Amino acid sequence: MDAEAGGDLFQRDAALTVARDPHDVLAELLQADSAGAGDVTVEPGPKPAPPTPVARFSPAPTGSAAPSADAACADDVHRPAVLPPGLVHAPDRRAHMTRHTGGRSAGLPRLLALRCGACPRYGMMVIMAQLEAREVPLHKVFCSDYDFRIPDYQRPYAWQPEQAQQLLADLEEALLRGDGEPYFLGSLVLVKDSRTAGADVIDGQQRLTTLTILLAVLRDLAQQADVVTNLIAMISEPGNTVLGLKAKPRLTLRPRDADFFHQHIQTAGSIETLLDLNPHNLKTDAQRAVQANARALHTTLASWSDEQRLSLCKLMGVQTFLVAVSTPDLDSAHRIFSVMNSRGLDLSPADIFKAQIIGEIDEEVSEIYARRWEDAEESLGREDFSDLFLHIRMIFSGERARQELLKEFQSQVLVHYKGGRAEEFVNQVLVPYAEASAVIRDRAYAAGSGSDQVNLWFRRLLQLDNNDWWPAALWALRSHGDDPLWLGAFLRLLERLAASMFVRRVYTTPRVFRFADLLTELNAGKGLEAPALQLTETERAETLRRLDGEVYHELRTRRFILLRLDELVAEDDIVATYDAPRITVEHVLPQNPGPESQWRADFTADERTLWTHRLANLVLLSRAKNSQVQNLDFTAKKERYLKRGVVTFPLTTQVLGQETWTPEHLEKRQSELLGLLAEEWRL
Repeated sequence: MDAEAGGDLFQRDAALTVARDPHDVLAELLQADSAGAGDVTVEPGPKPAPPTPVARFSPAPTGSAAPSADAACADDVHRPAVLPPGLVHAPDRRAHMTRHTGGRSAGLPRLLALRCGACPRYGMMVIMAQLEAREVPLHKVFCSDYDFRIPDYQRPYAWQPEQAQQLLADLEEALLRGDGEPYFLGSLVLVKDSRTAGADVIDGQQRLTTLTILLAVLRDLAQQADVVTNLIAMISEPGNTVLGLKAKPRLTLRPRDADFFHQHIQTAGSIETLLDLNPHNLKTDAQRAVQANARALHTTLASWSDEQRLSLCKLMGVQTFLVAVSTPDLDSAHRIFSVMNSRGLDLSPADIFKAQIIGEIDEEVSEIYARRWEDAEESLGREDFSDLFLHIRMIFSGERARQELLKEFQSQVLVHYKGGRAEEFVNQVLVPYAEASAVIRDRAYAAGSGSDQVNLWFRRLLQLDNNDWWPAALWALRSHGDDPLWLGAFLRLLERLAASMFVRRVYTTPRVFRFADLLTELNAGKGLEAPALQLTETERAETLRRLDGEVYHELRTRRFILLRLDELVAEDDIVATYDAPRITVEHVLPQNPGPESQWRADFTADERTLWTHRLANLVLLSRAKNSQVQNLDFTAKKERYLKRGVVTFPLTTQVLGQETWTPEHLEKRQSELLGLLAEEWRL
């Protein structure tokens, strides 16, 4: 490795500060995916001069003499950066290479071109795909060696102040230790030709962007002119006529945010103006994140002395390192970042699919499709957008997932959009399903008469504790989105099925199988008569039995059941939507009435056991429980507790209209409430 360009991995002691040992990170690259990778090619190389052999990641001793070649290859002393621990010399070339490739001499992934430079005995080259991995100090990361670009298919910048402040806190901790030891920040995965500076960032955007923001804040707070000049040069290439270098930023964000980032971060003196901007007027979430993180870092660093900030600059420039993994092959880069584990935001399968799909679209229109993709992601949010790919896979396959999404989405969905059909996937699958998903989430269906009922069914389904029903709802919106009456009928049946499984506590696997069967039947044209959409006689009976039991002890379902009942007892079919931050379930007959309480006179011990936790004795409140008044007699409890529930729940209002609360009343009420649910769900 080029020690000047990347630092000598063999002589960096990062044991106290690394997020992950680079040896282990790079060993994973070799072991990540051997399937179909082809044989390792071993070529003789020029015999290098023996290096100064030192213990793994230990500081190189000054003036020490080089021991013999055998000593240089001793167990746990010589370990090239890509190798797992415990490698020892072997008596012949083949065994030597087998040991140096984790026990295999063939079938390794085509990920690495690295000289075994620390082993003077053979001086061989392991060639897999011209991958380079090197430890690079930040002053060499932010220099003319790299011209970082964020491809338009990448997700937007998304780190929040929590992550930015954690980065600064970690650097401050290393600074306070003052031991001069290197600090390892994590990894970058780049598509880069070793002969040029241009580098597409596949993994590491969040870290690079945040580091640039941090350097910009330090630049604008610095009081020494030479420090300002040095930091400006780290953030932007000043240009060099002799070397043919144009003045430009070291890091170029996606087209949507590049100008904003250049104007408000990479331009000297711009931080103060950035902090004065109204965040509501910024165009993207990424721009708001940039401003929020700049504000958080500026608030902290402004309280430091100029001397402390200068010490941080020195630490960042000289003692702080990234492992830069680069390859000219985009597919290799995708394989690499799938196994890298760093402090950045994890790349989701959606990010990988985006890189593949947008990467297949003609360059002239790829930015348009990248923006459509990003608009869909922003409309749903990152978590819901990731879930969307699970739902789409289910719709296409009609099967329960058996492998990870990365594999099954390729074979069950994207396989239909090969051969120049990437634009069709975005236009006809991704965007329409993202729009339909937003309609469900926001209960925003609008297609004329009957739309309100459709949105009510979405509201009811969203009260469940799982989203396994979502693919079926998406299918219905895409297939019958212009027919609110059909949608209303379908969603009524879907809610009935989902609610019954929820009440019966059907666990995930059979629940997912049921919805998979439903999608298969829907795709076969069975519509509202699909057998999987119906409840069997046994399922109906079990649902009723659960509803007639001690519902209060069913912690996951009791609130859902009572809210559904609250709708059913409301007058004039008016369904209230509750925005209360807390909705609690309360007993009317208390669980533990006092020894002299009227409750003990009105209810025998057996009657209390029978009724305390059943539907008839439960009400909803929009307040925290109050143990001091829960056990009051009925009249006092109504006045001091139930009437102060903040939100008027129809189910609770019924109780307030009662003069007494007796076993006879509970029996009648239980029958009425069960009847309402049985009629609603056709049990």
